[in-house]
Amino acid sequence: MKVLLTALLACFAAAGAVADDYELGVHYDALPIAVETADPTRIEVVEVFSYGCVHCYGFDPAVEAWRARQPADVAFRRVPAMFREDWAILARTYYAIEALGVADKVHSSLFEAIHLKGLDYRNPENIARVVEESAGVDPAKFVEVLSSFAVRSKAQQADAQGRMYRLTGVPTLIVDGKFRIHGGKIDGSNSSMLAVVDFLTAKIRAEKGR
Repeated sequence: MKVLLTALLACFAAAGAVADDYELGVHYDALPIAVETADPTRIEVVEVFSYGCVHCYGFDPAVEAWRARQPADVAFRRVPAMFREDWAILARTYYAIEALGVADKVHSSLFEAIHLKGLDYRNPENIARVVEESAGVDPAKFVEVLSSFAVRSKAQQADAQGRMYRLTGVPTLIVDGKFRIHGGKIDGSNSSMLAVVDFLTAKIRAEKGR
C-alpha cells in the first residue's frame, strides 16, 4: 500500500511538473514579429482553422469547452485558414455567417455536414442549405452576403494574418499575437495545445500584473 501511495504521489508530481515546464521552441514558438491583436487590453487567443480540416472538426468540442470557462480578460476569436484554393469559399462562409449573426448556430453544423455527410462545399448553394436548416437564413441572402465586398475583404485579411502567423498547419492557436502552438509540437494531441494556452495566458497575465 505504501509503495502504491508513493508511486501515485510521484505521478501527481510529474503531472504538475509537465504543466509548469512548457518550453519555448519545444512546446510552442515565438513569432519573429508580434502581430497586432484586436483588443490590446485583453489576452487574445486565436484559433486558426478550416471547416475543411478533419483535425479542426475533432478539436472543436474541446475548444468550445475551453472557451466557455475563460475569464473576462481572455478574448477568443477564430481566423479561417486558406492553405488550399478550395478552402477560400469556407473562409468566406465563416465571415458570411458571422456577418449574418448566426455563427454560433451554424458553426458545428458546417463541420458535421462536411465531415459526416460528405457535403460538397465547393458549391455555395450546398452551403446555403446548411445555413438555412441550422439558422433559417434565406439561401439567396446567404449567397449575397457570401459574395459581398466586405466578406471577401475579411477573407483576404485572414489570408494575410495567416502569413504573419507563419502557419504550417491547422488547427493552430496564437496567443496574444506573440506565441504559436501546433499539436505536432507537443505530443500529437490537439487537446494538449489548450494546456499550453492556459500556461501562456497565466504567464502573460502575471507579466502584466493582472
